[in-house]
Amino acid sequence: MTSVEDIARRARDAKEAIAQASTEQKNKALRAMARALMDSVNVILEENSKDIEEGRKQGISTALLDRLNLNPSRVEEMARGLLDVANLKDPVGEIVEGWRLPNGLVIEKVRVPIGVIGIIYEARPNVTVDAAGLCIKSGNAVILRGSSNAINSNSILVEIISKAAAQTGLPEDSIQLVRRTDRESARELMRMHGLVDLLIPRGGEGLIRTVVENSTVPVIETGVGNCHVYVDSDANIQMALRILINAKTQRPGVCNACETLLVHGEIAREFLPVAASELRKKNVRLRGCPVTKEILGDCEDATEEDWYSEYLDLILAVKVVDDLDEAVRHINKYGSGHSDAIVTNSYENSRIFTERVDSAAVYVNASTRFTDGGQFGMGAEIGISTQKLHARGPMSLPELTTTKFIIRGYGQIRE
Repeated sequence: MTSVEDIARRARDAKEAIAQASTEQKNKALRAMARALMDSVNVILEENSKDIEEGRKQGISTALLDRLNLNPSRVEEMARGLLDVANLKDPVGEIVEGWRLPNGLVIEKVRVPIGVIGIIYEARPNVTVDAAGLCIKSGNAVILRGSSNAINSNSILVEIISKAAAQTGLPEDSIQLVRRTDRESARELMRMHGLVDLLIPRGGEGLIRTVVENSTVPVIETGVGNCHVYVDSDANIQMALRILINAKTQRPGVCNACETLLVHGEIAREFLPVAASELRKKNVRLRGCPVTKEILGDCEDATEEDWYSEYLDLILAVKVVDDLDEAVRHINKYGSGHSDAIVTNSYENSRIFTERVDSAAVYVNASTRFTDGGQFGMGAEIGISTQKLHARGPMSLPELTTTKFIIRGYGQIRE
């Protein structure tokens, strides 16, 4: 089996060719990759079924199985994502800004590829295709290191799309998969400083923390989503209910799903019984603060740990707060800086919420489930950054580039 270092060296050798590829070449490769996926649906699903069967034997959670599962619709969605990326503007070569100095020098700040990007991720085969497509369009070579849960799915997907890209003239080593799934292979990738230019972890808190703490390669933190919906005192009850049900139950195993509900005390006795009834119809378990328990009577106790939790499951923490200020303080203390929403009819309260909540995506009267590159009109995404350097929020093509300065003169020297 090819070593991680060999994979990294091959990616480094390929990165110049992919960086120099024209927009037309890259789009041709993306379209070929999409066609190859659609032509290979049956074999993809066959390999994915092996992962699903093994996952069930291992007793992995329903939410994780949902992330792992592929069907014809999801394969089509991956292919459509590649086509969407092909239709997006190519960021490479874009002049971000330019100016002329008094001495005649012309300076341009230009977008360029980062180089070799490593993605370490858990059981989500769609990440394999999304990451590869975005890296190709932004002129980067990509090394994919998925989890053992999805090794059969990831292997067949990389085999299909890398061959399709190579048939259009791009280096086959532009897209590579680390087929070893032991922890040491991930640690080796984290230590490829000088060969790998950037690492992006996608997964749970444990994975992200491990990569951040152990990598010698620069890292962009992504993904952990302890997201909140705050129902203000003058919220429209029906609107708040629709938003909450969607944010919690539409797909609970993803990072932009709601994990904590905050309700203003003035509306709690009206809103919570209705909300609890609808949530329980969706099999959501409630863990509440003392006031919530007093109103509802039959929900579990919420502990301090619950306020920090990203459940990725049909569990919801519920807290009644005295006012907007307490809601904001709760979110900024316990939240992960991902996505948080207020439901309110007050413009002033919405302004305060959006200004003071320190998260990558802050919503007014809308579900947190929209935090997604595709939903934002950015095409497929490489991840959702919850840090503040280089990129924040959904990361698409521009966030997979860096910049360099190009200076043009006619013989100028510094006096």
